[in-house]
Amino acid sequence: MASGACDVCSKTTTFGRRIRHRHGGRWERKAPKKSRKIKPNVNKQRVFIDGSWNRLNICTRCLRTLSKSA
Repeated sequence: MASGACDVCSKTTTFGRRIRHRHGGRWERKAPKKSRKIKPNVNKQRVFIDGSWNRLNICTRCLRTLSKSA
């Protein structure tokens, strides 16, 4: 299993808020908010860089960019 960080762009876990839109109306019935983690899609891949194969923890966005340049 790959670690939670990308070796290329150093993208890591970020935090956001989850809002439940069921409640509405007055301030007493305001929508509840909870914290959530947003994790990058990181995979362990063998990548050909500078004439040699390297095993990297790489996010799918960087993998897609590398495949376009190759």
